[in-house]
Amino acid sequence: MTDSNLAFRPAFQLSALIVSKQLSPVELTELYLQRIDELDSQLNSYLTLDRDGAMKAAEEAEQAVIRGDDLGPLHGLPISIKDLELTKGIRTTSGSLAYKDRIPDEDTIVVERVRAAGAIVLGKTNTSEFGHIGTNENRLGDACRNPWNIEYTSGASSGGAAASVAAGITSIAQG
Repeated sequence: MTDSNLAFRPAFQLSALIVSKQLSPVELTELYLQRIDELDSQLNSYLTLDRDGAMKAAEEAEQAVIRGDDLGPLHGLPISIKDLELTKGIRTTSGSLAYKDRIPDEDTIVVERVRAAGAIVLGKTNTSEFGHIGTNENRLGDACRNPWNIEYTSGASSGGAAASVAAGITSIAQG
């Protein structure tokens, strides 16, 4: 199976491969981080990556699989989180210059539940400022681009999430 085929597999199939020990959460996370490095400079789907945190979580997820622990429904799946959600220890800007350096001390309930389900947070996806406009633009940098035609933005506040899945640079996104 090629990396490209793996990157575009549905999350439920990736999950089954992880649970059956045919796919390593570490290898899957490395694949998505590599694809982000290759593609996201054109797309701007991520505002913040948590490369170290994602790799640490992937290693922990892999050990849980090896031990035969009870696994959550998202166990070992890399996920992107929309930058409107607070993430403990990961920059959360809400797409605004006013919060460009904010690093929360806690997760929102959505992020708590995603982590409890076993997902691996890759980073924060691009969003319009406070999610208030119909295009994915803010003053933090270039707009998030549509993977099928980079002349267009990818949509509104969940545009970064949508672009990350459509480009195969994450398996699942919260948006």
